[in-house]
Amino acid sequence: MARSDYVGPAQMSTGIAGLDAILGGGFTPERLYLIEGVPGAGKTTLAMQFLLEGVRNGESVLYVTLSETEHELREIAASHGWSLDGVHIHELAPPHDSLDPDSHYTMFHPSEVELGDTTKRILDQVENLRPRRMVFDSLAELRLLAGSPLRYRRQVLALKQYFVGQQCTVLLLDDCGTTEHGLHVHTLVHGTVSLQQLHPEYGGDRRRLRISKFRGRRFASGYHDYQIETGGLSVYPRLIAANYRRDIPQQPVSTGSHELDLLLGNGLHRGTSTLLIGAAGTGKSTIATSCCIAAAERGERAAIFSFDESVKSLITRSRGIGLPIDRHLDSGAIVVESVDPAELSPGEFAHRLRHAVEEGNVTTVVIDSINGYLSAMQEDRFVLVQLHELLAFLGHHGVVTILISAQQGLIGQMQNPLDISYLADSVVLLRYFEYGGEVRQAISVLKKRTGGHEHTIRPLSITPEGVVIGEPLREFRGVLTGVPYDRDEGPAKPVSR
Repeated sequence: MARSDYVGPAQMSTGIAGLDAILGGGFTPERLYLIEGVPGAGKTTLAMQFLLEGVRNGESVLYVTLSETEHELREIAASHGWSLDGVHIHELAPPHDSLDPDSHYTMFHPSEVELGDTTKRILDQVENLRPRRMVFDSLAELRLLAGSPLRYRRQVLALKQYFVGQQCTVLLLDDCGTTEHGLHVHTLVHGTVSLQQLHPEYGGDRRRLRISKFRGRRFASGYHDYQIETGGLSVYPRLIAANYRRDIPQQPVSTGSHELDLLLGNGLHRGTSTLLIGAAGTGKSTIATSCCIAAAERGERAAIFSFDESVKSLITRSRGIGLPIDRHLDSGAIVVESVDPAELSPGEFAHRLRHAVEEGNVTTVVIDSINGYLSAMQEDRFVLVQLHELLAFLGHHGVVTILISAQQGLIGQMQNPLDISYLADSVVLLRYFEYGGEVRQAISVLKKRTGGHEHTIRPLSITPEGVVIGEPLREFRGVLTGVPYDRDEGPAKPVSR
């Protein structure tokens, strides 16, 4: 067979859907893989999921442990709601009476050149069970028993040579391979999965993994977030928008307000993003909610990812201004997901958003707010890149995306925590302005890539009947400064409601 016609063996599922997606289907069978990470990163949990997937497929599986007892392993499994029935566990531990340091050499004598007693006992188990999947936990213990880097490398190499042709896929668990000993193993294995644990100054720990090596297969490079939950590891592949590119017609859709549609030049367009920016309380969330209700009334589905407001608060606010969101929540046409920025990783948020679009057929997405999204980011210097990928993904699926950004300040000079206006296709500005002893609100469209729009500034009111947008404030200037004047540069006359 010509090399160009070669097709590798079918992939072996890891038992973790997200990790399978990153690996392009799973592990290549009958190879050795290194799973490395700090204590608590989830190496044992990953290994158990790998073996339990084999049990579900009717395969013989083996867990060889030097570092934990069978009782401890079963406790870990029970904490996830698993039964290890069908998983053969073989402990390689010193006898209980071997407290003399010299007695440890009965397991692995320094004078042995090829396979030590420990390795022989492993191979005996393999010969008896003929497993299709095997986990060796851990290389750290084998490294200590070997006593020298050369002997340690030779032991691992001997394991590799033995398993070639044995129809067994082996996971070798190890601590982080930052030492010289760990790097030696990297050259021997077929692939390496590195698990990392991050410790932000506030909030829960974050975890991410990276495939640093995978011979002969394409895989998703870079870091991918994951969580250890009851039930095992949940891995969230990094979002790559280019993988979802498609041609979607940018048809206009209504916002639910005729006046706002006119201001936007025929409403919003599918596959575009709109940034609602303004001070707190100017009506950004109300306008976004109105757009979701309009989508629901068209027979579509909408999702609101709320970083700042609870579902109860959203319902109460909507009732107070006459927006019938309750019945759409009950029917499932509108879904509201509360997001805790201190606990949610960017990868998990992207996964939830993808699931809403691909599985839930959501056509309108609201992110309320970008300020909360920024708080959830582990490293702020990458926030724009990740947000760009999110918006591109949503655009490729024809989703109407609404981003809400709260400016710092109320009246006068305003500041933004991060300027993302260049990422959005449309920008709608909402401002307070003072006049006649009252604080009023104004709305204007500053940008729209997909067509023309009004350049006027209009008054906006939030009433019990919903959002009301008035006629353009043509007789004033300086509205966006917060203190308007009439065209004759005198104090502005009262604005009629």
